[in-house]
Amino acid sequence: MLTRLLTGAASLALTAGIASADYSLTILHTNDFHARFEPISKYDSGCGAEDNAEGKCFGGSARLVTAVAEARARTNNSILVDGGDQFQGTLFYTYYKGKLAAEMMNKLGYDAMTVGNHEFDDGPEVLRGFMDAVDFPVLMSNADVSGEELLAGKLAKSTVIERGGQKLGMIGLTPQDTDELASPGPNIIFSDPVNAVQGEVDKLTDMGVNKIIVLSHSGYVVDQAVAAGTTGVDVIVGGHSNTLLSNTNERAEGAYPTVVGATAIVQAYAYGKFLGELNVTFNDAGQITEAVGEPIIVDGAISEDAATKARIAEAAAPLEEIRNKVVANAADAIAGDRAICRVQECAMGNLVADAMLDRVKDQGVEIAIANSGGIRASIDAGEVTMGEVLTVLPFQNTLSTFRISGATLVAALENGVSQVEEVKGRFPQVAGVSFTFNASAEVGSRISNVMVGGAAVDLAKMYGAVSNNYVRNGGDGYKMFRDAVDAYDYGPDLADVTAEYLAAQGPYTPYTDGRISMK
Repeated sequence: MLTRLLTGAASLALTAGIASADYSLTILHTNDFHARFEPISKYDSGCGAEDNAEGKCFGGSARLVTAVAEARARTNNSILVDGGDQFQGTLFYTYYKGKLAAEMMNKLGYDAMTVGNHEFDDGPEVLRGFMDAVDFPVLMSNADVSGEELLAGKLAKSTVIERGGQKLGMIGLTPQDTDELASPGPNIIFSDPVNAVQGEVDKLTDMGVNKIIVLSHSGYVVDQAVAAGTTGVDVIVGGHSNTLLSNTNERAEGAYPTVVGATAIVQAYAYGKFLGELNVTFNDAGQITEAVGEPIIVDGAISEDAATKARIAEAAAPLEEIRNKVVANAADAIAGDRAICRVQECAMGNLVADAMLDRVKDQGVEIAIANSGGIRASIDAGEVTMGEVLTVLPFQNTLSTFRISGATLVAALENGVSQVEEVKGRFPQVAGVSFTFNASAEVGSRISNVMVGGAAVDLAKMYGAVSNNYVRNGGDGYKMFRDAVDAYDYGPDLADVTAEYLAAQGPYTPYTDGRISMK
């Protein structure tokens, strides 16, 4: 039983009297990479070559190769594991599906990963192709795949690897509601994570394995519940909630590691921006005597591996075809100028907000809010290419659904118009909502006449809302959304949603309708 946490050093220690530890292991880990093979900006969006050359970018496979090599050089005994969701998020996935992910993970030398919900976005067939291509086990314990012929006998619940003369048990875990989040098909039955993990722990223990690591794509909260509800789990490497755990970063949601009972829990945000590095020491009985570490930020100070950088550039070349693909038609130019969209209702804002709401309206969502700062261009009349849509919406943001009160909605709109004089990107473009604002009034008291679906807003009522993941997590001052109820931040890419909505309209006629008015 772990009995002491030295928070400053993220160190775990056992009670006095236990024999000194004799096995040390460095666990290097990633999660929620989401096809970010190219470097990303501080906002987790694409980062241009000029900014990358100036050291302003983060992540990318070429930089990650160097970070992993440097981390391995700091220890004589390590593993590299992943907490799921390598799939989905950029055009690389759209074009290559799991093939490029498999190639890069093999190059990095991963030892194991768990299945994330996005690994099922294109059904069991694509996941199976990925599994056939990788040189390491892919795991998922909390599902019965015996009825799915593509995965039966192939997708294991757990595995044992040897490292440094010791056996390490690995258990995979995926969201219990993956059938609602992705497209696993009708033949896979997902189950309770606690019972699934304990069942595999018991099997591994019976095999004589006393060092057990769960690779979990179930989120920080579930990971803590699994740690509390099971015995025999030493480390949980997490994913799904994109949680940054750290002892030094002020944005961290918890300590690295977070300790629950005898279990050390780690997670390293997302998109390859961090590489987790946990140094664990076990005694002869397989109990942790120390667990200390910190996620490494994969920033411009880490050089890019030249061969990997060249390979990613080669892989990026065919994506130009996608960018040039005609996806829709516009009957007239769709205005998205920042000088307009950041101070008033604009045609591009209506298009984006309408597309968001249309995608999730069957989920009880009534309100859409898009930050104008996420709208970066206009679209000319005529044929619309995917490249044009991506120029308008370049940030690879995903749809986020959540529930808020009418009072929170009003607070959000007040935030949206609070800096309108400065032409700030927080200005809200909306759908399902109308409101009036007075830019000359005091900040916090500028909003009036808020209507939802044609009726006056009820401050006490709970409304279904949709935005993008940046806004839902507090971006552009929308901090009131951070504690929203039933939040889910991992919907489809906003650019894809907008392109598909445009295509469905036939020649799209841009418009404004007075949903936002000024006093």
